[in-house]
Amino acid sequence: MLTSPIEIQREITTQRMLFQGPNKPHTNHIEQVPLSLSDGEILVKLTLATICGSDLHTYEGRRGCATPAVLGHEGVGIVQSVGDGADESLIGKRVTWTLTDTCGCCKPCTEWNIPQKCDHLFKYGHSQLSEGNGFNGCFASHITLRKGTHLVVIPDTLPDNFVVPANCALATMVAVIEPISQNPVPAKKIMIQGAGLLGVYGSALLKHYGVEEIWVTDVIQDRLDLVAEFGAKTILSSELHTLDRSSFDAVIEVAGVSQIIADGLKLLRPGGMYIWAGMVHDQTPLDILGVDIVKGCVNVIGLHNYSAEHLDQGIVFLDQTKDQFPWDKLVSIPLKLSELDKAIKLTQQRKWHRVSVSPNSCQ
Repeated sequence: MLTSPIEIQREITTQRMLFQGPNKPHTNHIEQVPLSLSDGEILVKLTLATICGSDLHTYEGRRGCATPAVLGHEGVGIVQSVGDGADESLIGKRVTWTLTDTCGCCKPCTEWNIPQKCDHLFKYGHSQLSEGNGFNGCFASHITLRKGTHLVVIPDTLPDNFVVPANCALATMVAVIEPISQNPVPAKKIMIQGAGLLGVYGSALLKHYGVEEIWVTDVIQDRLDLVAEFGAKTILSSELHTLDRSSFDAVIEVAGVSQIIADGLKLLRPGGMYIWAGMVHDQTPLDILGVDIVKGCVNVIGLHNYSAEHLDQGIVFLDQTKDQFPWDKLVSIPLKLSELDKAIKLTQQRKWHRVSVSPNSCQ
């Protein structure tokens, strides 16, 4: 009789880059640990991980995080082992996963259709080392996925560097454009504020779904030059005044800067939709008039993170457009995991939308 993978391999060699506090060097921790999984858990050996903006916010002290911790929530890996009750057919499969683990029982999960606001939410890459078995983030050789985490098997046609940010930025943008696609009045002209990775994915998604006119605005010309390759017309923020006022069916904010909201309101037509998705930190005071919302009949929607189906849709979209857009321009060539601090400095230079590390390259 064949034995289970847990019985075959009782110990694994692991590496974790421990976050010790804002602007402090990471500690490279390598050890042999017992292979122990709780019911429903899945052990993934990571093959690629990327540094998200929220990781940078944590490192720089703009986002709170108990220490020590393993940061990182954007990752791709191979299922190495599963706990009792988990799907054994996943072993050996290359997967990505939702950045949150949810209980499936509370009202956000069962009634309100926003499981990302679960009463018992767990977020990968944002938790203290003492939670669970400590393999909670992607800046490590392995990550343990909890029972309420949704996994997606990655098609062989998609390389790791195409997929690795999908469980954050891409899935979020699938959720962001959903209200626009469900609006009874089709949106023909849309402005995206922000040419970061969210803006790139938003442009490509809207282009793929047939929106006639897509604009992206930003303060950085190089980013605008790249997003133009993903289907958008581009304009510097300083030149927005040259566009027709009240001419856009929808505006999407993904820049994380509240000062641009007044500009967005000027662009919206009466009854237009304004989706806010980038302002996820406290430095977002608003200086707008309520009368502009009321008299403009503006539909303002705030969206944060996503549901499992949005990640499913995102992977399908990537596979459908793998030859249509230059996805290989978004993620850097990987550095070693032990070079994480160097990768963070490269991220701060904003030359890449995502800087990557290879969690299981030579240490």
